[in-house]
Amino acid sequence: MTAMALSSCDKGYKEMNINPDAVTNPTPQFVFSLAEYDGAGAGGHYGSSAADFLLGTMQYTTSYNDVAGWGSKYINSQIQQTYGPFNAAYPDEINELGIVIKTVKSDPTKVNWLAEARIWRVYCFMRQTDLYGDIPYSQAGLGYDSSLLKPVYDAQQSIYTNMLSELDAAAQSLDATKTTFGASDLIYGGNPDQWKKFAYSLMLRLGMRLTKVDIASAQTWVTKAIAGGVILQDADIAKMSYLATGQDINKNPQVLDLWNSDYISQNGVGNVEGGKYADSWISYLQSTNDPRLPIISVVWTGGKPDTTSSKQLGMPQNIPNKQPANFGSYSEPNPATVLGLGSPKLLFTAAESYFLLTEAALRGWYSGASASSLYTLGIQAAMRHWSIVAGSAGTISPAAITTYVNNNVLVSGTLDQQLQQIYTQFWVSIFPDAQEVYNNWRRTGYPALVPNNYPTNATGGQIYRRCLYPISEQTLNTVNYNAAVARQGADALMTRIWWDKQ
Repeated sequence: MTAMALSSCDKGYKEMNINPDAVTNPTPQFVFSLAEYDGAGAGGHYGSSAADFLLGTMQYTTSYNDVAGWGSKYINSQIQQTYGPFNAAYPDEINELGIVIKTVKSDPTKVNWLAEARIWRVYCFMRQTDLYGDIPYSQAGLGYDSSLLKPVYDAQQSIYTNMLSELDAAAQSLDATKTTFGASDLIYGGNPDQWKKFAYSLMLRLGMRLTKVDIASAQTWVTKAIAGGVILQDADIAKMSYLATGQDINKNPQVLDLWNSDYISQNGVGNVEGGKYADSWISYLQSTNDPRLPIISVVWTGGKPDTTSSKQLGMPQNIPNKQPANFGSYSEPNPATVLGLGSPKLLFTAAESYFLLTEAALRGWYSGASASSLYTLGIQAAMRHWSIVAGSAGTISPAAITTYVNNNVLVSGTLDQQLQQIYTQFWVSIFPDAQEVYNNWRRTGYPALVPNNYPTNATGGQIYRRCLYPISEQTLNTVNYNAAVARQGADALMTRIWWDKQ
């Protein structure tokens, strides 16, 4: 009787413990859209961009507030801000892409779905390993799938080798005759030809990243990327589109973060986190008579935004933790252009391709055009990008572009001298993609930024070379964390990652 009673009580128990809202068969199109949103958001939910501190590090912005100003001041008490990208990426885009790949990889009719997920996964992992060095890679995102909750950290060298191979294989597998993600692909609408150009453009970026550690491999991958075909036209730019209204997830995440943190008051003085443009950034644009300055910058005068170049003023990075009396006179992002909530986020541009090709030409790896002409094309493309971002408010006249180009030609000199020109112009042209500027600054040393030796900084007055692993990794993934530190070096801001060697 006891057995019968237990059996009776158990009837329906399993059914009662099934979550009716759980999805046992995920729809890959929906998950891929979310992975694109999360990956393009630089890590974070609904607008919080976890790597925005790099805007300060590359001296685009600063703040008198020591907390908000960590990126430009490297204050010891705020180094935990560098945990953000790592903490956001793994439960979001890395996990989501793992679900997509697992769902479609065995279906030959979905070869484009698989290829596009693999390419986007490289983009997402690239942004992580370039910040931290060795990271969980080969075993990442297997917690839900295989209950692997303590993934090993792969060496960055092996991560790069695999990412480049992934791009190569995925690009070659794209098939224009097969089905695509279509409208679920928020970047290219599933267009295989454009995804192929994006893949080879990322290969160009990653290949050039190897110049300090493996020049032969750098040349091999750069020439392969060029032969495959990289982004050279505005129509092929990799960008994520957003909406200015509706839910926050639909809005440009970096803009939303900047907007809510500082610029929502639109009066020049109500900036909650004390953010403004940095003096080094504004001063450089003024010194070169850059026509982008009135496009991207304003000062508030009488309650109205003034774009007059001569009136722009950047805020010093060493102002202590108190709002200066003349705070309202400092420049900040133009709400009509840089701060458009519905503006697209440019992920890989024609300008970046042209600047990287300029370096390739100088190294003798590309003979399709002269270095000087490629450099000019890069500047012209970068000027046009603002009309893509902001429409008529961002349009720079052809005459202004021509004048700037004529005054900023690539002059002869040593390779290092010419790299200084290229990557100083890159700094100006790729804004606000501070992470890619940070990557090339570590690789080339340019732009030649003067470090901010602010009191209580954590770096000995130097610009830091990497981000720190989250504390949670030390406690929850101790063995693998310790192995990574033993291999790479101390988990410290000044430890150089594999490709960033002296």
